[in-house]
Formats: sequence, C-alpha cells, structure tokens
Amino acid sequence: MLKLNKPGRLRTGRVSSKGGVYLLTAVVSGRKRIFNDWQMGRLVVKQLRDAHEDQWADSLAFVVMPDHIHWLVQLREKTLAELMCRIKSRSSLTVNRALGHTGRLWQKGYHDRGVRCEADLKDFARYVVCNPIRAGLVRRVHDYPLWDVWWL
Repeated sequence: MLKLNKPGRLRTGRVSSKGGVYLLTAVVSGRKRIFNDWQMGRLVVKQLRDAHEDQWADSLAFVVMPDHIHWLVQLREKTLAELMCRIKSRSSLTVNRALGHTGRLWQKGYHDRGVRCEADLKDFARYVVCNPIRAGLVRRVHDYPLWDVWWL
C-alpha cells in the first residue's frame, strides 16, 4: 500500500514493478535553468541512454527541459529508486564537473506516475516530447535538441 504525505508532497513509499511503465520527473535544485545550455542537457541525455543500453530500463521517451526532465520508461530488473539514484548521481557528477561546481544538482526525490494502459503510452510520449512547445521554447518539437521517442 502506498503511503502518502501531506498534499503536495512526494510519496514516501513507491511500488516498482518489473515491466511496469512509468513517467518520471526530476527537478533541478532551486529550479535553476542549468539545461538552457544544451551541452549540459546532453550530459543528462547520455545518462538516460546509458541506463537504456545497460538494460536498467527501456527508454520510451524523454525530454530535458531547462530546469527538469521527463522520462517515460519501462522497468527491467531495477527499481524506480535504483534507476533514479543512478541517473541523478551520474548526471550530477558529469554536469558539476563540466561546470566546475560541487553540490546538489537535483532536488530531493522525484515524481512518478504509473502508466496502466498500453493504449495511453503514445499520449504519455506526446506529453513528454511536446513539453518544449507548451513551455514556449520552440514552435515545433523538431526545433528542440534534447528529446527522443521510441516511435520515431
């Protein structure tokens, strides 16, 4: 059973199912727009792709926004916590190294939403990749460099 904190807070207990599909969101500490620099965003993209290639999860869609990421994944053997710990720690190291910074890159925790119906997958993927359009960063998704989706 999931434990919920006060409204507006992240869940303290999570259910991770092997083969489960989840929409994951992580936010940069202080909502700093670190990934306005696309080179920094590409360092995060590399970590997402590495997790896919190392078979931690099947990456279905992602977007790296200026101050957060959305990632649609299907879990393999690892849990949500293990997967997000890997992504956040490795991307923190590489981004901080590139910027000459130390300390926290990401806010604590992350948001997850389970995708219950396969028919909803494309809608979730569209939500992910259209985020830069909704944010007013570009007019067409192909004009934004920090996204990918399985179906293209």
